[in-house]
Amino acid sequence: MSVYEDDVHVIVRHKSGAEVEFGNTLVLVEQTDGLIVDWKLFRDQAPADSRLLRDRHQSITGKLDIDVKLIAGDRGFDSRANQKYLEQQDIFNALAPRSPKELQQRLEEERFRQGQNRRSQTEARISILRHCFCGNPMLQKGFEHREIHMGLSVLSHNLWVLARVKLAQQAKLKQSA
Repeated sequence: MSVYEDDVHVIVRHKSGAEVEFGNTLVLVEQTDGLIVDWKLFRDQAPADSRLLRDRHQSITGKLDIDVKLIAGDRGFDSRANQKYLEQQDIFNALAPRSPKELQQRLEEERFRQGQNRRSQTEARISILRHCFCGNPMLQKGFEHREIHMGLSVLSHNLWVLARVKLAQQAKLKQSA
């Protein structure tokens, strides 16, 4: 908690070594190549992950006018409502099931494994964003300033990703020539 910042919260993570964190919850949505296509920094306590999926999907499709073919997420995003929503939208459900037995069964599916493998890279993406682009901790005072800084950090990150994609394409062209 902060004496100076009344919109900083205790975030219970239930992870070893970091049972709780302090700050504002950030939700990132990225595509396969690591480009961040949607994000939201919450001023107040964020809703449960399972309640975020539909809004984030609609935000992406509304802003970018694209068809999403697969959505992957951790166990927090899994719910009956989300399973039904993804089925109705004809989106492959690569959300990790809450049930360990069901997770074990789903891991037999190649497409599910690929989605989960990609999802695990999002943790690294968050770390890159925090340590290389935002600063850790963010030193901006007030939620509005932290939110602006996050937007600029996401923009910088995406320019970096696009530059790396362009360099990889050029290297591939040189090899094939």
